[in-house]
Amino acid sequence: MATIVEALHFLRPQGGYIANGLEYEGIQFLECEPFTKAEFEAAFPAFDSWKAEQDAAAAADKASATAKLEALGLTADDLKALGLGNN
Repeated sequence: MATIVEALHFLRPQGGYIANGLEYEGIQFLECEPFTKAEFEAAFPAFDSWKAEQDAAAAADKASATAKLEALGLTADDLKALGLGNN
């Protein structure tokens, strides 16, 4: 389950609010469009779904890159040895 920080950032990435505590009632909207309590509550499962999609896409990208390396006869360790790997 998403944290309050993740849910708030999901709803208003640029900020503009202050959250005091973990409840909707503790949010003060200073420089952003307010959202409703229903939107706040819906942000938790929405973030979780979005995050799962992002993780799946990242895993697919990694699998694709690994397959391309294997087709070239290379491994991630080969790239690291050449100073090209990021892991």
